[in-house]
Amino acid sequence: MSQMIRVLLADDHPIVMTGFAMSLSAEGVNVVGQAKTPQEAVQQFEALRPDVVVLDIRFGAEMTGLDAARQIMEKHREAQIVFLSQFDQDALIKETYRLGAKAFVTKDCDPAELAVAVHRASQGELYFMPHIAERLANLSVRGDASPQTLLDERSLAIFKLMAEGLTNVEIAEKLDLSQKTISNISQAVKEKLGIHRPALITKLAVKHGLIEP
Repeated sequence: MSQMIRVLLADDHPIVMTGFAMSLSAEGVNVVGQAKTPQEAVQQFEALRPDVVVLDIRFGAEMTGLDAARQIMEKHREAQIVFLSQFDQDALIKETYRLGAKAFVTKDCDPAELAVAVHRASQGELYFMPHIAERLANLSVRGDASPQTLLDERSLAIFKLMAEGLTNVEIAEKLDLSQKTISNISQAVKEKLGIHRPALITKLAVKHGLIEP
């Protein structure tokens, strides 16, 4: 019998995590650890060195699953990571694969599909759910028009604050920049993205996973 795959789960909803742990165990996967925060995920990875890490993206805190993945992979490029999320915006999906993840699986999937993703990841192989593969293909065909692609780092940071409802004065204070600078950048951001109404700015940010819905 081949050795069981050792998996670390990280999710801030214990019931969800327990359910997936039971499902994976039923599929012959050994869940060796369960982390409730991204920080715990990083620490447990160092302690347990699992074959695969299954990471939620949103934890309701400043640090996200993406941040945890970056920290893990900075030291361990061989780490095999599967992202599990209820959010499936195009930008999030693209970012997970850009980071080097092996799969992006939505939380409404059949547990058996998560097991397939884990097994494939343990072999260093990519796994695409059919609708995820289709969306990634569409992105490559039509091009990526997300704020993350169109804006530089400073403009993107200002766009996120605009989407959260901050005024130019508040953004200037938060970033320690002049109001004139913020005014100029925010106007340039609106022109580049082709949107001007605050509600549409917020909607776009949510769509691309930049702020919480």
